[in-house]
Amino acid sequence: MAFSWKLYGDGKTPPLGEAVAPDERLSWPLTVGIGAQHVVAMFGATFVFPLIMGLDANLAIMMSGVATIIFLLIVKGQVPSYLGTSAAFVGGVLAVRAQSDSDAAVLGAILVSGVVLALAGVFIHFVGPRAINAALPPAVTGAVVMLIGFNLAPVVAGVYWPQDQWVGLATMTFVIIASLLLRGFWARISILLGLIFGYLLSVLLDVTTGQITSFDPNTGEETTRDRINFDAVGQADWIGLPEFTTPTFSVNFSLLVLPAVIALIAENAGHVKAVAAMTKRDLDPVMGRAVFADGVATVVATSVGGSPPRRTPRTSASWPPRASTPPRPTTWPRSWRSCWAWCPSSAR
Repeated sequence: MAFSWKLYGDGKTPPLGEAVAPDERLSWPLTVGIGAQHVVAMFGATFVFPLIMGLDANLAIMMSGVATIIFLLIVKGQVPSYLGTSAAFVGGVLAVRAQSDSDAAVLGAILVSGVVLALAGVFIHFVGPRAINAALPPAVTGAVVMLIGFNLAPVVAGVYWPQDQWVGLATMTFVIIASLLLRGFWARISILLGLIFGYLLSVLLDVTTGQITSFDPNTGEETTRDRINFDAVGQADWIGLPEFTTPTFSVNFSLLVLPAVIALIAENAGHVKAVAAMTKRDLDPVMGRAVFADGVATVVATSVGGSPPRRTPRTSASWPPRASTPPRPTTWPRSWRSCWAWCPSSAR
C-alpha cells in the first residue's frame, strides 16, 4: 500500500552512514517533527507564488496538501515528495495577466499544461526512462532545478528581506550554526528551530524596542507596525470554505503557459534522480509515473482555483546514504555529488 511504512530500526535518527528508505519511517514523534519542518520550509514558496500569480493563496495551501496525497498514491510511496507551488508558471501567467486579468483564464491555461504533463508522463512510462535520459541528461535537469531555485532570490529580496533585515539575518545565521553544530535529529530540524528562534526574537524586540518601520512591497510605502500581530487571526472565522474558481480555456493563453511543461519534465526528472542517488534505489521505472502524477495533481488543483503544484524531494530523514548498499552507477558529475553530500540535510 502507498501509505504503509515499516519502522526503521528502533525508530531513532539514523547514525552517520545509514539512511531511512522511502518505505521506512522513524518513530512518529520524529516523523511529525520532520514533517513540521517540511511545512515550514515549503510554506514561503507555496504561499508567495500564488500571490505573485494573482491566485488565492489560502486555496493554494489546501490544494498543495491534496496534490501531495494524490502524488504519493499514484507513485505508491516510492518517491517521497511534497507538492508546493511551482515557479515555472510565473512567466507565462504574467503574460496572460497582461492580456486578461482573469483568474479563470489563468487557471484554464495552467490546467491544459497539466494535461500535457500527464500525457508526457504516460509516454515516458511506456517508452522507458531512456528517452528522457537522452533528451534531458543530468547536466540539463540539474541546471533547470538550480535555475528554478535561483528564481526564488527576487522573492526573498523583494518580499521578505525588506520587512526586518536584522531578524532575517539573525534567523539565517541561527539555522546555519544549528545545522553544523547540532547532532542527530536536532540537526535535521534546524529550519524548524530557526522558525522558533526568529519568532521568539521578534516577540522580544517588540517588547524591548517597539514597533518597526519597514517597506511594504504591496503598497510600495513604509509602514509602522508590530513584528508579531494576531489581529487578522482574531478576526478570521474558525471554520470556513475557500472560494472556488472554475477555469475557462483559451488556445492563445494555453500556448503562452505551455512551455513551462518542458521545465516541469526536467524538474521532475532531476528530483527523481536526486532521490534515487540519496536512497540508493533505482527509481527510473517510476519516473514516468512521477511525471504523470505531477500532471494529474496540477489538473486537480487548478480545476477548483488552486495554484499549480511543484514537486520537491522530501528526503531529510533519508540522508546520508545507506553505507551498506553499493552505490549505483550514475552519470552525475563527481563535483555535484560531493557538493550534495556536504549539503545540510535540512536544506533538502
